[in-house]
Amino acid sequence: MEIKVDDLTGIEVTQLIGEHLQGMTQHSPPESIHALNLDGLKKPDITFWSIWDQGVLVGCGALKELDQQHGEVKSMRTSSAHLRKGVARRMLQHIIDEARNRGYKRLSLETGSMDAFNPAKKLYSNFGFRYCKPFGEYIDDPNSVFMTLELY
Repeated sequence: MEIKVDDLTGIEVTQLIGEHLQGMTQHSPPESIHALNLDGLKKPDITFWSIWDQGVLVGCGALKELDQQHGEVKSMRTSSAHLRKGVARRMLQHIIDEARNRGYKRLSLETGSMDAFNPAKKLYSNFGFRYCKPFGEYIDDPNSVFMTLELY
């Protein structure tokens, strides 16, 4: 698998972000959806990566800089056709490595509290993320859980 910085202009990536947003609307009420659209992902404080396997887009992920010591995982998504192949693990490790390279002390994320998000929560827990209070501009929301990883 190859991970590369992506400018979000390719049709495959556009479709995967659409799939991601559609999945969020199926499982979360509108006021609890924090996924970014294409324009949101193109902001200068966000680095977006796509992950490819033999020329096929299999997933994506992004890192948002909250401040010089704190980053946020955004838009982690594995293509529906490539679930349970290690795509998310590979992308998450890449994001963690990049956060460390940038000198961040902490990496946080928001995900859904519903059962549909249990695989994501398990993945994050397996990487050492622990539940925490809302961070940044987030507020308490019964449809969201917040997790953080101290980077050493």
